[in-house]
Amino acid sequence: MASRSLFSTQLFKDHPDAIAAAICAICVLLGWLTLQFNWVGLSILILSAAYVIGGYESAKEGLTTLFEEKEFDVDLLMIVAALGAAGLGLWQQDYHLAVDGAVLILIFAISGALEGYAMKHTQRNIRSLMAMTPDTATVVRGGIERVIPIERLQIGDRVIVKPGELIPTDAIIVEGCSAINQASITGESIPVEKMPPDEVFGGTINGSGALQLQVHKPPESSLIGRVIQLVQQAQTEAPPSQLFIERFERVYAKTIVIVGILLAIAPPFLLGWSWEDTIYRALIFLVVASPCALMASIMPALLSGIANGARKGILFKTGAQLELMGKVRAIAFDKTGTLTTGQLEVAEILPALGYTQTKVLAIAAALETFSEHPMAEAIVQAAKQQKLTLFAAQDVKATAGQGISGRVEGEGALVGKISFIETIFSQSILDPSLHQRAQALEAEGNSVIWVGYAGKVLGAIAVSDTIRPTAVATIKRLKQLGIEQIVMVTGDNQRCSDRVASQLGVDRVYAELLPEDKVSIVQHLQKDYKTVAMVGDGINDAPALAMASVGIAMGAAGTDIALETADIVLMADRLEKLEVAIRLGRRSQRIVTQNIIFALSFIVLLLIANFMGNITMPLGVIGHEGSTVLVTLSGLRLLRG
Repeated sequence: MASRSLFSTQLFKDHPDAIAAAICAICVLLGWLTLQFNWVGLSILILSAAYVIGGYESAKEGLTTLFEEKEFDVDLLMIVAALGAAGLGLWQQDYHLAVDGAVLILIFAISGALEGYAMKHTQRNIRSLMAMTPDTATVVRGGIERVIPIERLQIGDRVIVKPGELIPTDAIIVEGCSAINQASITGESIPVEKMPPDEVFGGTINGSGALQLQVHKPPESSLIGRVIQLVQQAQTEAPPSQLFIERFERVYAKTIVIVGILLAIAPPFLLGWSWEDTIYRALIFLVVASPCALMASIMPALLSGIANGARKGILFKTGAQLELMGKVRAIAFDKTGTLTTGQLEVAEILPALGYTQTKVLAIAAALETFSEHPMAEAIVQAAKQQKLTLFAAQDVKATAGQGISGRVEGEGALVGKISFIETIFSQSILDPSLHQRAQALEAEGNSVIWVGYAGKVLGAIAVSDTIRPTAVATIKRLKQLGIEQIVMVTGDNQRCSDRVASQLGVDRVYAELLPEDKVSIVQHLQKDYKTVAMVGDGINDAPALAMASVGIAMGAAGTDIALETADIVLMADRLEKLEVAIRLGRRSQRIVTQNIIFALSFIVLLLIANFMGNITMPLGVIGHEGSTVLVTLSGLRLLRG
């Protein structure tokens, strides 16, 4: 029983706006039902609760804006219109008008709940980023190892990082060598060999070697710290469309209030109307001028589009981003894990004269079975795919940053860099033509490792990241859709990036970037093309995803922070769904525009009819609610196709 109570309390704390909207909806329904049985007293009591519960936040915000900023907004207008309908209903004993006012309250309560959800979503993004670095670090002070909180690290501290651990902060290597997985920060597809005095970044993963680091900057100034700051900045900056809507709401509300006051005062003096008729017409004006139909022109359509996208494997987190997808003119793609699979594969095997590809792969796989390096895993996997019988290797020894050595079938074997091979085998044994072919593969962006056996160079193996099967077709289809600029942004090296870009047919490529560089490129694109989408999957993409007009993450390959920061998620990494998302966004734009024109036209017609004295309060409410229902049904068209 206590656990249920605790759950209910936590649910209300996490979603107070949604709970208030749900209770308001129940009260409106019960109020209407009791009125059908002519239980007027009970109905008024229940509807009063709906007004208070559903309208509290809107009234609070409206009054705050009025007293602090001296401005009217839609929240205050809604409260005045709802109370006006209720007051008129009590005055004329037409209690259904109170139900109409409660419906107005309910619509805005739902809107407030959606806004509250968006705010909590932003806060979760920041928390996810902060979780990417450990809370503590192992330091050596006075010859003694001790574990301290990250925030207590000082410049000059010696930090111990064991194999497989997260690096706690940006620092300089002073002892040890290791392959550092920097994919989360730079997007590089292959771990980078680091040794003194190389710099390592907080939030990256140490490989198989133990490291001693020296802190050279405060933890809050680390690269991952700057990523957090960039995400916070980007997500708190309101897009131009949102600012325009806010300005429109203020002007609209102020205009309606001023006109409503004039209609409540001027007609008896100018037109000879009675005060009773004047107040009646003024209250009808507030009801029919309420922007419910205008607001319903947008959200039902966008929510229907979100549901449609979900069926197609496209997760839109907000309706605004669905609409923005239809306006996208430029797209920036991350490379590793987005346009490519992010998984290394053997691209080519170059045997020396007199040897076979099978022999080269078998000897290399025998040694690489003992390594955890991603390139080693690619070689072993290739051997398994060819169903090769792996030789047994003895005396295996890894040389940090160089390669691995051992004995296979009683003979010495080596796998590693060309310099590693040359230290043991004579360079003259290396076939010049083989060396040229290997250099050509490296120039195309492949990573080449050499294989030696029994005192001779057997050959070389090229390993590379592979392009997604649908990537080329997707880029082509996006250009056919009219996307004006498609660029690739990556932390990987220039040669590898140029190779991938040439195969994909993108317009421009930016390589060797840090997260903040990607943000700068997105901002530059926004100056030229206004609405820009960013597609990525890593932590290094999070700031750019947040800064872009539309951030799109890969669902299966994406990191938690990329998925949290992005506005749209492509489930199952279906890159070709980008075209579907853009088409859906453009269709939602058309329907929303149609609905807005219809809603505004209907409001104008109702206002004219009211001014001419040809409409009663019930007809005004029917017209108001009827137009709301019609635009809602129009929005549901997005559920089809």
